[in-house]
Amino acid sequence: MTERTRTAIVTGASRGLGRAIALQLAREGAAVVVAARSRDGLDRVAAEAIAAGAPAALAVDADLGVAGEPERVVAAAVERFGGVDILVNNAGATKRGDFLELADQDHLDGFALKYHATVRFCRAAWPHLAAAGGVVVNISGIGAQTPDAEFTIGGPVNSAILNFTKALAGRALAEGVRINALCPGHIVTDRLQARIDAHAAKHAMTSDAAREALRVQYGIHRFGDPSDIAGMVAFLCSARASYVHGATIVVDGGATQGL
Repeated sequence: MTERTRTAIVTGASRGLGRAIALQLAREGAAVVVAARSRDGLDRVAAEAIAAGAPAALAVDADLGVAGEPERVVAAAVERFGGVDILVNNAGATKRGDFLELADQDHLDGFALKYHATVRFCRAAWPHLAAAGGVVVNISGIGAQTPDAEFTIGGPVNSAILNFTKALAGRALAEGVRINALCPGHIVTDRLQARIDAHAAKHAMTSDAAREALRVQYGIHRFGDPSDIAGMVAFLCSARASYVHGATIVVDGGATQGL
């Protein structure tokens, strides 16, 4: 009987962290299922994953904040590859800004795309993960532990993901699944560039000057690269991390000074 190829689902995979994670898992020999709303971006990442060493790749465009869509992605992965071994919940950008200007729908959208999608993916993939002795990595963020007046949606959403991960860890242990949460810091992605651009506009400075000002403000010697996060995710999904379970891993270059 031929051994089934190890299969990883990575959400929010059309760019940024999700793309980097999918490509790193591809380099380590996993078949990858990449999911996000952007079909064009997903097709590019799927092709890159094959070039990086994945035995196969599947792109599934879906609005992951909508009920039923995470379940559809999992079903597509199982139909194509026969199971799920790795689930990386990475989808979800939340709106920043003045709390008094953020509407109810902004909060609801933030929880729908990041928190509820994570819950739905875990629930849909759970029987397959349990059968495979699989791994879940939930991508949260340092805002979970460091409240920010401009991040009153993302912070609570990220905190909820940490709580959910810890809450599920007991069941996961009993059923042979490993689950951990990872909190990236200030990583060079489109989201960080948008923050730099906003800072530059607000203070009438160049993009380079705004970037340096934010680096100093965050107390780090450099901004992170997506590969910094992808490498940690790959480690958490490997046998080398077999004793890491129910943990919150912070990868932020020292930006978070609290416990």
